[in-house]
Amino acid sequence: MQPQSGLDQLSETGERIDSLLSALGTSGPMAQQRGEDLVALVTNLYGAGLERLLEVLADAGRLDAAALDALAADELVSGLLLVHGLHPYDVTTRVAAALDSVRPYLGSHGGDVELLGIDGAGVVTLRLLGTCDSCPSSTVTLQLAVEGAIQAAAPEVTAIEVEPTARSTPGLISVESLRVRLDQNEAAAAWLPITELADLAPGEIGGFDKDGMAFVACRLGGDLFAYRDHCPACGETLVGARLERRLGDSAANLILVCPHCRARYDTRRAGLGLDGDHHLEPLPLLQRDGVLSVAVPAGV
Repeated sequence: MQPQSGLDQLSETGERIDSLLSALGTSGPMAQQRGEDLVALVTNLYGAGLERLLEVLADAGRLDAAALDALAADELVSGLLLVHGLHPYDVTTRVAAALDSVRPYLGSHGGDVELLGIDGAGVVTLRLLGTCDSCPSSTVTLQLAVEGAIQAAAPEVTAIEVEPTARSTPGLISVESLRVRLDQNEAAAAWLPITELADLAPGEIGGFDKDGMAFVACRLGGDLFAYRDHCPACGETLVGARLERRLGDSAANLILVCPHCRARYDTRRAGLGLDGDHHLEPLPLLQRDGVLSVAVPAGV
């Protein structure tokens, strides 16, 4: 079972409070109003306490940049500070930090993201960069690796827009295709923690089956990559696949070879087929709460 983050716990507590207030409503409007007043008083009390705590630390000369960074880095503390409008960093700084947190994953597939701006209504505008134009998991990347990070760091963001780019421009992902898939609700639904991924040695590939999700993962140098357990060339499983070195290429750029049809895939280029138009389905792979986790698409 996936460990809850501080923000997840805070969100779950908020939902529980809402459900309790709704239950009070069945006892009449007076009971519900008293419940809402009680919650507001307690929230204001803790908010005032947090504000005073920060003031005491500042007066004592202990609220320096390092202390602010530590507070902002803690998910639960950061979430509470956001609720009470006490977060030390503005929305632009938090969104930029959120994008920095997912750049290692995007970069592992030849991609990147650029923050173009945030308007007064809280709309974030991005430009997606990279070489994953034909990547079938682009929706997963956008929804979980990018949008999820922004929403966790800056809940006041009202919308995320991606600036369209010319398909013919080198190095740019086709944003139109990403948005179409998002509109069709094909985005991933959750993260699945896989502690065993940390045990993969450089040049090693392993098969995993967790909660109905079958996939293979491999480590190339310090980078980890995960793909659905399905060879699009022959339709067979990838269990037993090998990582092989191409002639003249470095050991850090091994290719994945299907154990059945010998189809070859570029592991560093989002599973791009080297023998035709076939393409492995890469899965977002990020470290969350200290545990390596794989994105689980909807419907799995």
